Amino acid sequence: MSVRVVLASDRLGASFVDALDDHGAEVSLVVTADAPADAAADAVTGRAAAEMLGALAAADVLAVDAGRDALTPQLVAVCDRFGVRIVAICDGAADRRLAEMFGVATCAPDDVCAAVVHAVAPAPTGPARGRIIAVWGPAGAPGRTTLAIEIAAELARDGRRVALADADTHAPSIAMLTGLADEGPGFAAACRAAERGTLSAAELERIALPLGDVAVLAGINRPGRWPELSSARVGGALEQCRTWVEDLIVDVAAPLERDEEIVSDIEGPRRNAATLAVLAAADVVVAVVSADPVGVARFVRAYPDLRAAAGAAPIRVLVNKTRSSTLGIDARSQVRRTLERYVGVAACWFVPWDSKAADAAVLQAQPVGRVAPRSSLSGAVRRFVGEAIEPPPARAAGTRPSRASGADAPSPGSGARARTRRALRGAA
Repeated sequence: MSVRVVLASDRLGASFVDALDDHGAEVSLVVTADAPADAAADAVTGRAAAEMLGALAAADVLAVDAGRDALTPQLVAVCDRFGVRIVAICDGAADRRLAEMFGVATCAPDDVCAAVVHAVAPAPTGPARGRIIAVWGPAGAPGRTTLAIEIAAELARDGRRVALADADTHAPSIAMLTGLADEGPGFAAACRAAERGTLSAAELERIALPLGDVAVLAGINRPGRWPELSSARVGGALEQCRTWVEDLIVDVAAPLERDEEIVSDIEGPRRNAATLAVLAAADVVVAVVSADPVGVARFVRAYPDLRAAAGAAPIRVLVNKTRSSTLGIDARSQVRRTLERYVGVAACWFVPWDSKAADAAVLQAQPVGRVAPRSSLSGAVRRFVGEAIEPPPARAAGTRPSRASGADAPSPGSGARARTRRALRGAA
């Protein structure tokens, strides 16, 4: 079966069609670089735009020049909706950074044929592995640790093997919020064992602390210990965790800067290495936004760095502490319009401000879902898990989601429907 390709390039002309054909790719349409983006921006501009979108809907791959006019959030969202993979043709470092911000595949002009074929190549078979879910949020306490705990507890309700790890090198707090001891081995010990090659599922089970049905790897008890969480150590520990649990939820710090690589060429410890390593390895990234003007502004400014760090992993945006007192009337619509306009995020979920339930959870050092299962906060997290990160079917080892943007639309499955039924029964 041939690969159907739409070629949108000012660098590669019609003569390149024969080269793609030799590699088993059938080029259905050749257009200028900005034609798909123009059609995605306004589908009612005329017959040409409709034909362009129709060709995209029937294609498997869109090979397009990387550029701000050609590779846009609207185009990425349209391709996500059609199930079309994007291969960005990059002619320099700036083009590659732009493509990485959207999490699409990149290639040089000389490697387009191989990249197009590889984009739809079947994944190698192998045993199913656990999934890594990173929970990130910008500076300012948007509530990422609280939501990481709630997401882990909610996933464990279906009988899945779930673990929660604290990889925050600036302000680790999972142990304090859950009443667990942070003097034990925890995630840092897992990282050291991974470096020595002695980390196994049995060792992870030994050093983890129980929080109901969730196994917890506590974080470092002093921020000054951050050099223990190097990139190589964290990456090795995460790979072993995939063999230990079905879902690993990892709480990470807010900063995404790589300043050390700019000011020094010496290979040394990086303060934000743990966060960047977790985001690079994650299968799903939950981005937490605080529903106030400062929180939204910080998220908008940090989102491009998050998108570049997460690579191809889908980003699910969760707006926390939603209330009208900080944003005025119709706070949800205001946040939704802002995120869609400035960062191209078309789908997001909301968690209401429920200080009573959150305070009760802190007082009892338990997840909100256990202390106040019928609270609005717990119900919102339950809906988010069911719609945005419901456990997927088992997939092959070593594979990652092909591509996603912040505009991913929710697609509830059978598990989501079961969660919805439970929520309705609980509210009855």
